[in-house]
Amino acid sequence: MISRWTVVVDRDDLTETEVLHDELGPASDLSDCEVLLRVSRVGLTANNVTYGVIGDAIGYWNFFPAGGDGQGVIPVWGFADVVDSTVDALPSGTRVYGYLPMASHFVARARLTSSGFVDTAEHRAELPGVYNSYLVTSQDPAYDASLEDLQVLYRPLFLTSFLLADRLADNSFYGARTVVVSSASSKTAFGTAQCLRGQGVRLVGLTSPRNVEFTAGLGLYDTVLPYGADVDAEPSAYLDFSGSAEVRSALHDRLGPDLVKDISIGLTHQAASQDGRSEFFFAPDQLRKRTADWGADGLAQRFGEAWRGFTAQASSWVAIANHSGPDELVEVWQAVLAGKANPDTADVISF
Repeated sequence: MISRWTVVVDRDDLTETEVLHDELGPASDLSDCEVLLRVSRVGLTANNVTYGVIGDAIGYWNFFPAGGDGQGVIPVWGFADVVDSTVDALPSGTRVYGYLPMASHFVARARLTSSGFVDTAEHRAELPGVYNSYLVTSQDPAYDASLEDLQVLYRPLFLTSFLLADRLADNSFYGARTVVVSSASSKTAFGTAQCLRGQGVRLVGLTSPRNVEFTAGLGLYDTVLPYGADVDAEPSAYLDFSGSAEVRSALHDRLGPDLVKDISIGLTHQAASQDGRSEFFFAPDQLRKRTADWGADGLAQRFGEAWRGFTAQASSWVAIANHSGPDELVEVWQAVLAGKANPDTADVISF
């Protein structure tokens, strides 16, 4: 028997957490094509808060179902190791990267792919494929064991950044000459800014007064302003990583018809936007489009080039704060929820 723990949250109040303990049966209990994975290392950022805030709308609660009524498991990105398997190609010790629960273990039903496997568990069948795919590190050309901390923190966020920047460029920036970015100190936001550098648009970052110095120091934005400052009136696209209705309304009032596009991406203010002026960006949609346009290999090549350019700089921007175990995981979760996480540090939890 294997002892497992799982961190669950109240789906209606994300501050309410509980660590549940149960027992997993022996390897003989695994069905055909199943593998038991032990979660090893994950990152925790404001992006994970978004999974909880819009968990019902997008289906994030369905990836790792919780047993209790009204409870849910927040997904995280990271590394896990196969500890038991009924799949010859995935023996014990195989290390994978992908979408994981806030838990010590989970069972996946594996269908092999050229780079790893897809979890084909029945409850995940209707969910976006990008979240069901797991990369075997020995088959991942982008994997570098010395950069695991950067990968668990940035790779899922940077994929969103890469696809969002591509979406803008693919649509000629909707006629905008300036791209305004809220929560500009957040990792997905400045990853997007890095992808947009040199593409002929002016980048304006909006952030809280306490984060202006850090954000300007990244060297990614042409201008960094505190919330409430005036933005120059010219054709602009707004990338909303904050979900703040106040910031959105102020920008619409200031720019009027010069605000040619308003796109919502993250929800660092923890309120799902219902504002009809904003279009929600769902990264898997652009991923499917570019897979069709470029093919899987072409997409992987383009993303790999962008990722290498990003990681070459990212280690100098943010210090890694290391944590371990479920109790420290809960502490980090509460800090991120409360907005107490510092932009110049990033949290990695080992299990």
